[in-house]
Amino acid sequence: MSLFCSPIKTLYPKPYLLHKPHFFPLSDTKPRNLSFAGFPRRRHSPIKSCLKPASSSEIDMVRNKEGIFTPKEKKVVVLWDLDNKPPRGPPYEAATSLRRVAELLGRVVEISAYANRHAFIHLPHWVVEERRSRKSLDFAERKGEVIPTDPYVCGVCGRKCRTNLDLKKHFKQLHEREREKKVNRMRSLKGKKRKKFKERYVSGNEKYNEAARRLLTPKVGYGLERELRRAGVYVKTVEDKPQAADWAVKRQIMHSMTRGVDWLVLVSDDKDFCEMLRKAREADLGTVVVSDRDGVLGREADLWVPWMGVENGEIGEKDLVVETRRRRGFDEEEEGDGLFSLAYEEREESDGFGRFSVSSAFSEDEDEGEFELSDSDDDSDDEFSF
Repeated sequence: MSLFCSPIKTLYPKPYLLHKPHFFPLSDTKPRNLSFAGFPRRRHSPIKSCLKPASSSEIDMVRNKEGIFTPKEKKVVVLWDLDNKPPRGPPYEAATSLRRVAELLGRVVEISAYANRHAFIHLPHWVVEERRSRKSLDFAERKGEVIPTDPYVCGVCGRKCRTNLDLKKHFKQLHEREREKKVNRMRSLKGKKRKKFKERYVSGNEKYNEAARRLLTPKVGYGLERELRRAGVYVKTVEDKPQAADWAVKRQIMHSMTRGVDWLVLVSDDKDFCEMLRKAREADLGTVVVSDRDGVLGREADLWVPWMGVENGEIGEKDLVVETRRRRGFDEEEEGDGLFSLAYEEREESDGFGRFSVSSAFSEDEDEGEFELSDSDDDSDDEFSF
């Protein structure tokens, strides 16, 4: 019989098996130690988990757009309580200084400020004094009592004026009227035409905006909200209710704890935020408090920064060193050196089970830095100090 007439099983012969189809008969109850002489034994090692706990020294690496692994950036959120901590100087400079300090901790993803309407219509003392001195100087220049050394130059067209009042008059009569015409023209447009016109002639005219901030006086307040928005701060006006700004800040803190933020910068002196800072620290969130004094709120945070130093730009990277805070229990109730020992006592009527008591018999030698055993003069022989 030829190979072509053979069944298909002959084309692919089975390997020769030394054993029966069943390794052991069904009647046997004890399993036998099976050994395969034709196959080498393979030693199986136990499977190890690849999920190792990350230590504090490890650095998280992420892949960027170019495909290169770089250290993961820390995310920073800044929350500003304007009702409690308003800027003592120009708002734009204070906001930019605060952002510069927050950028030393990582990438700033959000800067939010919360206040009611009274914070935006209130005039601080430094604003009143500045306007009063400017007004008296304008009158002195008009009367000729004070002669300016350099002429006043218009920031839009470059025209030179003799006094500051002449410059204001020129700006209002010419540039402010042109601005109103452009705004009316923009309101008559719709869709893409309105958007392009606004970007080119209204919001994109930085020369006019800079000159208007310097020459025109706001009718209400001193332009706090406008200056903060110019610095990239999200300003939220809350309701005129007690503690409304505090509740808004607390809700934002709870939201930040679920966003994977690494650092929280709180600008406030209000001690009502102590409980929220404790929850943030329990959630492994770094906390920084910016206030006037290192009080109760500052002790609850990982780091305290003076508000005056932030406004003046005096805070550097060397000042943002996180100090190890002690636990609250040791801060409030600290006795002796804070060290303890365990003593075992056995009562006469007990069942043989003693009880442990904590005593302050464990002390430290301050000069040598070594631990010593204190001598106990108690009558009980079953008490040991170690």
